[in-house]
Amino acid sequence: MYFIDPQKHARRAFLRRASALSLSTTALPFALNLAALGEASAFDATGYKALVCVFLYGGNDYANTVMAYDDPSYNAYFGVRGIGPNQIGTSIAIPKASLTATLLTPNAAPQVALNTSIPDRQYALHPSMTGMAKLFNTGKAAVQLNVGPLVAPLTKAQYLSVDRKAYPIPPKLFSHNDQQSIWQSSSPEGSKIGWGGNLGDLAMASNATSTFTCMSVTGNAVFLSGDSALSYQISTTGAVAIKGTKSKVYNSTPAMTALRTLLSQSRSDMFENEYNRVTARSMAAEAQVTSALAGANLTTVFPTGNTLADQLKVVARLISARSSLGTKRQVFLVSLGGFDLHDNLITSQPGLLGKVSAAMTAFYDATVEMGVSDMVTAFTASDFGRTLQSNGDGSDHGWGSHHFMVGGAVKGKTFYGTAPAVSVGSTSAPDDQWHVGQGRLLPSTSVDQYAATLAQWFGVAESELSGILPNLKRFGTAAGRPDYPSNMGFMTAT
Repeated sequence: MYFIDPQKHARRAFLRRASALSLSTTALPFALNLAALGEASAFDATGYKALVCVFLYGGNDYANTVMAYDDPSYNAYFGVRGIGPNQIGTSIAIPKASLTATLLTPNAAPQVALNTSIPDRQYALHPSMTGMAKLFNTGKAAVQLNVGPLVAPLTKAQYLSVDRKAYPIPPKLFSHNDQQSIWQSSSPEGSKIGWGGNLGDLAMASNATSTFTCMSVTGNAVFLSGDSALSYQISTTGAVAIKGTKSKVYNSTPAMTALRTLLSQSRSDMFENEYNRVTARSMAAEAQVTSALAGANLTTVFPTGNTLADQLKVVARLISARSSLGTKRQVFLVSLGGFDLHDNLITSQPGLLGKVSAAMTAFYDATVEMGVSDMVTAFTASDFGRTLQSNGDGSDHGWGSHHFMVGGAVKGKTFYGTAPAVSVGSTSAPDDQWHVGQGRLLPSTSVDQYAATLAQWFGVAESELSGILPNLKRFGTAAGRPDYPSNMGFMTAT
């Protein structure tokens, strides 16, 4: 089944809460305290660490982002995306001559599928991603190739099988809402707990103020929702105050004071009292964040007119204010939309990818300024990749895609995973097993493997991973699948 194990997660969250209570000197039975402390010892919270998920809503086109560059692969790419004598529509191929400035120079050629006829695969980034290319080539960024949701390791033959019990696939493939949810939570739309929130459940006891463990600058999303951890939402300008509690009401200061009292005073009615308790907590959190950010100013210049940069800038300021906020472990979510390019791909994607590159480069520079570049890791995610084959002016919904990891702790200048052939699924392709129609990529690395690698760096013990990532138990050496490792190796060991 493709769902989180609720019993395992609930047990872990219960013990985590018990640990938090024991740390606050609340009396608990001796045996329960021992269990809680044992569970807490599994999570390594020495020093500060943060994960920043950069979600690209709409499904980013992989083929024009991490681009085939060696002659055989590029020629195959252009043969599909260019306009030949028997093709119709608009070319969505990027000229090879424009890729010189973004050519990637890895420490070693990417791993390719068995029996491939192109062993020396080369890649370049989209011409608008010069900043990201520089991060890669200086060892501060890496690329995870062909990653996407999988229930278990899957071949093309198994995908085409009608026996879904033996060969399960992620539900509702190619659906925006469902695949966004599956990337963030391992379950389709309607899921209430995400793997970022699961990380928060484990980490919140490490923070003096647990409210600031999971923070979103892009509104509500399941990624940061845990069993206990909640997503604290903030705007690009700072904490969001309850209307009427920070400014005069009807031009009256006494009215504002009275409203604050009414919203936070104790009540005899259980429901009214709980409502006011939560409201009072919200007002206190807003005041703490506002005060902390007042002293968190950076000299790093973030690009203007870039909504993703605006979000990452406030994340950087929050990290700068980590001492004031009392945090040792944080998970953040930022996002950029507009990637659902069924048409206008060649005109719209450059601006979007340019924003991603410039924003993530500035964010990395800010972490260097703060002296925390090896403590903060940013990574990209998206609904899905898209088809290699053009639909005339764009590309359609796909599955696997290529993603970036950025930070001082990333083992950069390297490609991880398996490089797929450039193909729309011809039976003559040497590694055709990675294509399931129109150049859609069957993932060779699962989201669970990708997330587990980040989680272990964050401080999660290997024994904790299956409670966070439900499908991981089907991958790795313990499952008899060393060809699908539970740790992809792109993070430094800590």
